[in-house]
Amino acid sequence: MIPIIGYANKLSARPGDTLNFKISSTSKKPFEASLVRIRCSDANPNGPGVREKKIEASFSGQYKSRFQDIHIGSYGLVQLGQKLNNYKTFSISTNIWPTTPIYKRQAIISWGNSKKKHGILGINSSGKLFGEFGDTKIIHETALAIRTWYTIWISYNSETKLLSCGFAPIERNRLNTKVSILSVFCATPPNGLTGALCFGAEYGDPVFSHYNGKIENPKIHSEEINETNFESKNIKKYIANWDFSKNIPTTTLLDIGPNRLNGKLFNLPARAMTGSNWTGEEMNWNHKKSHYGAIHFHDDDIHDCGWETDFSFSIPKNLSSGIYAVKLNCDGAEDSIPFIICPPKGKKTADLCLIIPTFTYIVYANHARPNFSEAWQQRANEWNAYPHNPSNHKEYGLSTYNFHNDGSGICHSSALRPILTMRPGYFHFVDQRGSGLRHFQADTHIIDWLEEKEITYDLISDHEIHEEGITLLEPYNVILTSTHPEYHTRNTLDAIEKYQEQGGRFIYLGGNGFYWKVAMHVEETGVIEIRRGEGGIRAWAAEPGEYYNAFDGEYGGLWRSNGRPPQKIAGVGFSAQGTFIGSYYRRLPISLETRFNWVFDGIEDILIGDFGLSGGGAAGFELDRADFRLGTPNNAVILASSEGHNRDYTGNAEDFFVLVPEEQLTHLVTWPGEKIENLIRADIIFYQTSNGGAVFSVGSITFCGSLPNNNYKNNISKLLSNVIERFLEPNADFSE
Repeated sequence: MIPIIGYANKLSARPGDTLNFKISSTSKKPFEASLVRIRCSDANPNGPGVREKKIEASFSGQYKSRFQDIHIGSYGLVQLGQKLNNYKTFSISTNIWPTTPIYKRQAIISWGNSKKKHGILGINSSGKLFGEFGDTKIIHETALAIRTWYTIWISYNSETKLLSCGFAPIERNRLNTKVSILSVFCATPPNGLTGALCFGAEYGDPVFSHYNGKIENPKIHSEEINETNFESKNIKKYIANWDFSKNIPTTTLLDIGPNRLNGKLFNLPARAMTGSNWTGEEMNWNHKKSHYGAIHFHDDDIHDCGWETDFSFSIPKNLSSGIYAVKLNCDGAEDSIPFIICPPKGKKTADLCLIIPTFTYIVYANHARPNFSEAWQQRANEWNAYPHNPSNHKEYGLSTYNFHNDGSGICHSSALRPILTMRPGYFHFVDQRGSGLRHFQADTHIIDWLEEKEITYDLISDHEIHEEGITLLEPYNVILTSTHPEYHTRNTLDAIEKYQEQGGRFIYLGGNGFYWKVAMHVEETGVIEIRRGEGGIRAWAAEPGEYYNAFDGEYGGLWRSNGRPPQKIAGVGFSAQGTFIGSYYRRLPISLETRFNWVFDGIEDILIGDFGLSGGGAAGFELDRADFRLGTPNNAVILASSEGHNRDYTGNAEDFFVLVPEEQLTHLVTWPGEKIENLIRADIIFYQTSNGGAVFSVGSITFCGSLPNNNYKNNISKLLSNVIERFLEPNADFSE
């Protein structure tokens, strides 16, 4: 177990806001909490290092250690109370689509109270349906098939004292369509239906025996189910009827029955899932909700750890914008919990603003990478880097780049849990030529460079932009992106585009940006949904019919598939991906024209960025290129393009980079009609926009890893200095 770890109630805040910190410690000794300002989070001894400055804070001091557990796994809960206590004969039925029938004990529906379990309908470790009613048990002999729809039920007849449990396949083309019912004598049944009803887990404190798979339209009936009436359409007497196709964007489970026994979902199972009656005639759940009445539960879903607060931090009015962290120390172990401080609302404290992509951080939170090995741990030890990897600590929930235990893709992520991948000193790859950083840690290369160059800046996160829109961006002369602003909502794209239209100067310092469309939950703060629809470099593929977000009802997937390719906002868009190896850019002849002297002032080199802490070069890993048919403005000028990508760090030729799927039509034909080798490149481009605005983009995820090289004295550092200096001039003339 990780000795001490914690999280805050949100990743970004402003002066006057309060952050609540929740800590879990395995030690019996007190822990120490303090505040630091982060300049760089690169643990590589050949780089800038982990650079932090201690700041006085009101919460600094010692706190009593306590262990706070995590209860993963989603479920639904309905408080029955005494409303159904008078029903002595009853049945509970539902439709299910099990995804791990042969796995472990799984409860599909259970009921009872904290002191005594009354009943359960579930699947045992052999995949066989079972029913329990007090001390009476029924187990079927035939295992349920994986990813197959069934109607299942449990019934009790108070007159005959018979407990029965049955199932029937809904998919009639299956070989075995036989209805299977078992009955046993139940001499001492518990009293009625009281306490709480739980979907997808066994009721307790905490709940347990979580289920993997879909549940659709559970009901409670005031009659016994048998071979002739097992189909719900034949059962008229229901006393509860939960229609999961209603209130899909919320966590509410709506009971359309006479008792209105509404419930609530916990740990956010996936909604807007195709049900047993989905035919494929409608792909948008908004248009035919009755076909989307299923909820997909997982035994490893996680939303909010629900830890108690150990201390709070009211952000002082004089705390400047930047990246900060609460440092925890206890009995030789330590942890850091980073957060972003934005300027006061409605104010700016600098002319330049860097957007921190917390949506991307959350989507990638706790990414357990398939290339994790002992080499990672060895390097972490050698560098004294952050020592914990999500591959070894799945208890905090994984990222949307991973799979659930049942093989389905993780489509929700939240910051209300410890995020190991967002720790100072964490690295992602065992990089033979550099630090192997991505996301938060890679973005601190920009912070470190801005501090070194004494360029004042504000930080705002995409969360604030999503909430406040263009009014948040308008005051700034220049806006920078980070190394990998991949995930965006409609609100964030709208705000950035309006900023450009109004004459803002925009600098895109990354690769694979503005790529995937995400949605924010309407009730639960900070929860993100991603549907990996058709196309794109995907960690997993959404099931057919499940491409529309549950949170906002919009079509998910790539922004390109939604008519807003990255070229429309940054001039370049994702073209190729490879291993974490960087190459260089070659300046094109047009860059030598005098009108671009301001860009390359002090740079005599034709090859730029053939060095760096990210894969050894400024152009690498994920590459964006211009494409005028996809939205690159006609006046955009490509100043430099990268080359030499299919070579390893020793210079040997190998096919390390591939074209993104949306660019590849067949094994011979590409969407642009060009050769594949011509499309594996990053472009540095510049273009002017209306009202005195301008855009400069570098099209590479490893670009900023070259900034610190040679004590910040290099052609990449000089290039960025030139562009920012000119962009900050209110009346800049970009033609000379």
